[in-house]
Amino acid sequence: MSAKQIVIYGAGGFAREVAWLVESCCEGKQPYCVACFVDDDVQMQGKILNGLPVLDLATARVQYPGALAIVAVGSPTTRQLMAQKAAAIGFSFATLVHPRVERSQWIEVGQGTVICAGNILTTNITLGEHVQVNVDCTIGHNAILGDYTTLAPGVHVSGWVHFGRRVYVGTGAVIINGTKDRPLTIADDVVIGAGACVTKSVEAGLTVVGVPARPLQR
Repeated sequence: MSAKQIVIYGAGGFAREVAWLVESCCEGKQPYCVACFVDDDVQMQGKILNGLPVLDLATARVQYPGALAIVAVGSPTTRQLMAQKAAAIGFSFATLVHPRVERSQWIEVGQGTVICAGNILTTNITLGEHVQVNVDCTIGHNAILGDYTTLAPGVHVSGWVHFGRRVYVGTGAVIINGTKDRPLTIADDVVIGAGACVTKSVEAGLTVVGVPARPLQR
């Protein structure tokens, strides 16, 4: 059985990491393979990156009409725009979960989501579409990660934490648990700084840093 082709939209550092992840992922007995990178920067187009061509989006769609796409950029807002652009040209999206991810059967994962190596997801967890969980994170029970949320490496999310859309959580941040009656809520478009410890809910659009995490002055 031939490998399922993946087009990686992005050509930066995380895109190259996703290409490595693809090498380790399988869909049943059908392995994935990376067909190309895609970059909107015309100066990147036509180059070879880690042995793979870098194309523009339209060319990739024509050359690889049966391929699935993955948007591999860290910024949640940029990732949303790129996913919409790829969908508009006709791409459907892969979902990639590294085989070295520990998870129960009670995990829901949306299309376009990427879960990298070394993560632990316990139980009754929902990940939306185009979520990115970078290496060595933990996600506790009854957590919800909204569409386009990004967890940078080494983030720890406790139980009963609910993220909105386009949340970015920096490297090594910790979010303590909520409760069934009062989940700890991280609203849309929040940025949590690297190493922060979030102990209470955060309103939409804020950037919080420190231990305990507090909003930066607007």
